[in-house]
Amino acid sequence: MKAKLQARPASVSATSSEAAETDAEALVALYPVLARLPAGLLSRIGNSLQTLSLPSGATVFDERQPCRGFPFVLGGAIRVLKVSANGRELPLYRVVAGENCIITSSCLLGHADYNARGLTEGATSLALLPRELFDEMLGEPAFRDFVFSLFSERMAELMQLVEEVAFRKLDQRLAALLLGKGRVVHATHQQLADELGSVREIVSRLLKGFAEQGLVRLGREQVELLDPGGLRRVASVT
Repeated sequence: MKAKLQARPASVSATSSEAAETDAEALVALYPVLARLPAGLLSRIGNSLQTLSLPSGATVFDERQPCRGFPFVLGGAIRVLKVSANGRELPLYRVVAGENCIITSSCLLGHADYNARGLTEGATSLALLPRELFDEMLGEPAFRDFVFSLFSERMAELMQLVEEVAFRKLDQRLAALLLGKGRVVHATHQQLADELGSVREIVSRLLKGFAEQGLVRLGREQVELLDPGGLRRVASVT
């Protein structure tokens, strides 16, 4: 029979207790691996969870901050990125409900501070697990396998990102980015630059060049793809 996370201690109000139980049930539904943990550990997890509701664009963690717990995403998403000294951003990955943040995991495992920034993408709800319980959960094979399998997936994604940045020209990457967003891309030049880890001025110049070639039509906060085949040729040039 599946174990179930329990609500917080009886000292909290009935309303708070019911809310905690709802949060716990939602957590197990999103992270089924938790149901494979020992019942006693599950109970302590349920009693220790701190739930947070954050608006879009809120900072979940930042560089050089200590890592005080492990965030389970219940809703929304965390966008993880590196920020240069001049403010340029390089998106690394997104964490949605059911996934974990490998930078948080590595900081907890290595007892190190964060080396990247995490921002909410849309209204986001989190359940924060204390470091001590995270360490204990890693002693359980099921949870340990879950964490390290996502480590493997994220590392593959980051290696692909390194390859993109190091070996592909920005016009190729921009063309590939536009092709992955539908016939009409609803985004500002700044948003596209942020996704590419570039600056708005360079992206605007490249987009103007695409428009002059008849590949796209530029509008207010949107880019319409007129010649997807031509963009694919730009993206695939070696």
